[in-house]
Amino acid sequence: MKRIWLLFSQAVTVFVAAYFVVATLQPDWLGRGSATRSSAGISLLEAPASTSSAQPAAGSFSAAARTASPAVVSINTSKAVRHPRSNDPWFQFFFGDQSSQTQAGLGSGVIVSPDGYILTNNHVVEGADEIEVTLTDSRRARARVIGTDPDTDLAILKIELDKLPVIVLGNSDTLAVGDQVLAIGNPFGVGQTVTSGIVSALGRTQLGINTFENFIQTDAAINPGNSGGALVDVNGNLMGINTAIYSRSGGSMGIGFAIPVSTARQVLDGIVKDGQVTRGWIGVEPNELSPELAETFGVKATEGVIITGVLQDGPAAQAGMRPGDVIVRVDGKNVGHVSELLTAVAGLKPGTPAPFNVQRGDKMVELSINPGLRPRPQRNVRQ
Repeated sequence: MKRIWLLFSQAVTVFVAAYFVVATLQPDWLGRGSATRSSAGISLLEAPASTSSAQPAAGSFSAAARTASPAVVSINTSKAVRHPRSNDPWFQFFFGDQSSQTQAGLGSGVIVSPDGYILTNNHVVEGADEIEVTLTDSRRARARVIGTDPDTDLAILKIELDKLPVIVLGNSDTLAVGDQVLAIGNPFGVGQTVTSGIVSALGRTQLGINTFENFIQTDAAINPGNSGGALVDVNGNLMGINTAIYSRSGGSMGIGFAIPVSTARQVLDGIVKDGQVTRGWIGVEPNELSPELAETFGVKATEGVIITGVLQDGPAAQAGMRPGDVIVRVDGKNVGHVSELLTAVAGLKPGTPAPFNVQRGDKMVELSINPGLRPRPQRNVRQ
């Protein structure tokens, strides 16, 4: 037994000595890099040079970033701002002629067509006198606004350049909570940046950001300047347009929101084809159902959206809808909040009757309403 133990000890000693010699003189044999000396004569270890055919490390998103990044652009805007009383003679007498000042803005955008169409946020370009787009290859171009849709906070720009990189549109309806995504944009103007995270939630509404809300929530870092940038999947396909963050500090706190590409595509087609997005409209004043409103109108409903006003001669009035009615279903879709009702009605085709299930008092009534064309945005709750 003692002889075996002695042989084992000698073998371990020889192995450790050999390892020490190899690690010192030929570290590349152990995959730890090759020994080299710097220009100052310092002994260093260098990793072996990677070849062009080397595969990305496991879990790397470099392929997705490389695919999508060229189609994400930086947007710089400027507009002239004058004091509201600059034309007042008394103001000029005391303060002199106040020349206009230039206000700069910053955001991102996504090239979605080789024809030069760019998706971005309406708040990025709203009121801008000049819009300049910068590509990742350093090319610059003046952009013109094709149209905007304040209800979804989307805008369509167009630039005139050749050989444009174009992003591939994905299917945002296939996203699931937990899917990995990348946010690409130009935060704080530092240059194009890629951040990663997961889909934290889907179908976020009632945030008070847009009239029509159906946000993808993500914890991928989104900061000022990212607005209008791309939210992509692990294949580099566009899943959403980054729009807003929840923050107490002004920076990312892991709660960001993106408009699904399905919504963005609808807006793109509508604006390019008709100059506006075609949405349904029935002419009512909806409110969240509360015990107080239910008692006021004598309604027995516990869920749905209560109608507190009906526009005279509007589509809903012509179909027989009354104040106090509670809409619980639109064209087969349940509605529990005002935002859901707005989205459901907006999705109806003007001129095509749709069924509305309404609770009136303690009975259920079905009305067939022929929706009209939603008027241009006026920033109120009328639907």
